[in-house]
Amino acid sequence: MSSIDDVLEALDTAVESLAAVDLDVLAPPQRFAVLDRLENARRRQVAVSHAVVARLEQFEGCPPVPVTLADVLRISPREARRRIRDAEQLAPRTTLTGEPVPPILPATATAWRDGLLDGEHLQVIQRFFRDLPDHVPPAEVEKAEKSLAEHAANLRPDQLERVAARLALHLNPDGKFSDDDRARKRGFVWCGGQRVDGMSVGKLVADPELRSMLDAWMAKFAAPGMCNPADESPTVTPSEEVAGRDLRGHGQRQHDALKALVRGQLGDPKLGQHNGLPVTVIVSAKLQDIQAKSGHAVTAGGTLLPIPDLIRMSCHAYHYLALFDGVDGRALWLGRTKRLASADQRIMLHSKQRGCTRPGCDAPGYHSAVHHAAKDWSDGGATNIDHLALACDPDNQLVETGGWATRILPSGDTEWIPPPQLPMLRGGTNDFHHPERLLKDGGDPQEPVAG
Repeated sequence: MSSIDDVLEALDTAVESLAAVDLDVLAPPQRFAVLDRLENARRRQVAVSHAVVARLEQFEGCPPVPVTLADVLRISPREARRRIRDAEQLAPRTTLTGEPVPPILPATATAWRDGLLDGEHLQVIQRFFRDLPDHVPPAEVEKAEKSLAEHAANLRPDQLERVAARLALHLNPDGKFSDDDRARKRGFVWCGGQRVDGMSVGKLVADPELRSMLDAWMAKFAAPGMCNPADESPTVTPSEEVAGRDLRGHGQRQHDALKALVRGQLGDPKLGQHNGLPVTVIVSAKLQDIQAKSGHAVTAGGTLLPIPDLIRMSCHAYHYLALFDGVDGRALWLGRTKRLASADQRIMLHSKQRGCTRPGCDAPGYHSAVHHAAKDWSDGGATNIDHLALACDPDNQLVETGGWATRILPSGDTEWIPPPQLPMLRGGTNDFHHPERLLKDGGDPQEPVAG
């Protein structure tokens, strides 16, 4: 480790010396030349970093590698997963018997290590192979990878993208894709969090089966006059008059039809349970906001829900809603002599904590389970509401088998304490699910929540 430290210290010294150089003495052409060399050096450092990422592994007390990498480097989990994926494709591999195997993208990996490629070049090449159908012969795939790597060393990413498109057409001129090819691309994701206006943007890539079913549903329930929230009593049997005064666009009607489809399912006993509760919306709010019909509630998924929308939702479906005083935030105490928390206790935890309590974790309440934070049940801990906390499954395992500890602070927050041999891992409490705390003075009482 000392030799690595020496090299890193020399690198820090070189960067400091470079930062102290007077660039004003350089002629304009020379500045471009300096930037070219700096870019090459930066890319080579990124390649070295990826080589280290490829050798990361989980150990005792360590959260999953993507989570730990994100926490240690203070990058987003999405960026951490991207770096791990890149490293897996660019780093040399070994078989179970220890024999060396070339990288998944060998020619690209060579150009990457030489500092000839940027992250955008890599994304173009990865996207090319992700969209390539399975029937293309391996020999042609190998030649395509080598060709793209050679072109990437001389072209901008946007130029490389056009070359990749021409090459994809050459390898699959008839545009044939199998069921497996299509299945790899299916998915639905939210594109980031909620916008400032509370709206969310999602991306749906539907397979033919889902498309056919949605088309059938939309044909009826997205017709003019159907499921119109602007009507005092939305209907699924609109008269000509009701349909005639429907001012929504086609996209708006399809949105409302999809909402009606989901709303009609939530709370149905046939759906079973999720973490001990019926599959329905769990919302936290302050009584004062309900009375004033203003402000926002928070769902167990972390969604901010305007109070008027919450009131309207309560008329349509069965949801869990608990209310707390907005002045002193008194918590409801619920105790049990059994190991498993009751449904009422789970609701209170959703309301109080909103999601996983480990610092930095953004897992919402829907993806978290009940954890005995003060003292484990097996050690004599009580299943009382003031002894419990929410924790996602991976973080729960950190306490069960990874050497982490938790405790309930006098404020009621859950403190996470990493193993002493892992000082690079961050402990403390989690404010992610309570952004209102970030603007409060230390002495202010915490706002109450409900679940």
